[in-house]
Amino acid sequence: MRTDDDSWDITESVGATAVGVAAMRAVETRRPDALFQDPYAERLVDAVGSGWGRMMRGEVDVNSVRAGAYGPMGGFMTARTVYFDEYFAAAAAAGIGQFAILASGLDARAYRLEWPSGAVIFEVDQPKVLEFKDRVLARDTPGADRRAIAEDLRNDWPRALRDNGFDPKRPTAWLTEGLLRYLPSDAQDRLFENIAELSAPGSRIALNIGMGTRTRTAAEREIRDKALAQAGIKMDIDGLWYSSEGRTDPRDWFTDHGWTVSQVDPIEVLTDRGREVPESVHEDLRRQILMTAVRP
Repeated sequence: MRTDDDSWDITESVGATAVGVAAMRAVETRRPDALFQDPYAERLVDAVGSGWGRMMRGEVDVNSVRAGAYGPMGGFMTARTVYFDEYFAAAAAAGIGQFAILASGLDARAYRLEWPSGAVIFEVDQPKVLEFKDRVLARDTPGADRRAIAEDLRNDWPRALRDNGFDPKRPTAWLTEGLLRYLPSDAQDRLFENIAELSAPGSRIALNIGMGTRTRTAAEREIRDKALAQAGIKMDIDGLWYSSEGRTDPRDWFTDHGWTVSQVDPIEVLTDRGREVPESVHEDLRRQILMTAVRP
């Protein structure tokens, strides 16, 4: 069970979910029609040495639990990655040179994307998670000035950012990918308040929102748990999330604070790029929203 002061490394709790996401990015990268390339994902997953590597290599039938490359989770992770990659490219094209990735996990964008000259990328996450990524990618050179900030987002991370050279007077492109449901509702609102306080005019933020969770049948849960057990993964995925009840809708929060909000359906992200999306997963995918907010 989650607590308000829990912590983790890359093999447990919320940290282990970052490995699962990286495994999905690796699966997409291997496809002949891949919509993005993340050459670091497979290395990071293999370095963990967990059952996610077995799933990544197809040794476990993840499609049977509606989580494969064509299923709602695999499909959503692909759409999400494409959307946020293009978000950063658009921010750079608009002249932004300061970027902040909150709860960066095994995100390798500092290494795999093209960045403008002089760009600074701040990555904030748990100390053990960042230590692991830094160790695995120690021989790789990021494409920008990457600054890893070992701080819990429930603590005073804004001060940690400023202490490492973050300039609140410069426009910033923020990313909170897959983060919100792992925060209590009050911590989510504090996160938004801190981001707004640190954001100069012209700043922007991208995030994803899960609009409720489909109630899975007992049979579906049994199949999912069996697949995880087959891979040797022991984790209560549903128990890692905080309740969505009473949680502020980020679209409303940023609109009410004067930001311009836009959103997109992940199905459109995939189909617009030629990826077929089976009708059987449309319902689950439409529960996910990809959103950008810009401070005028």
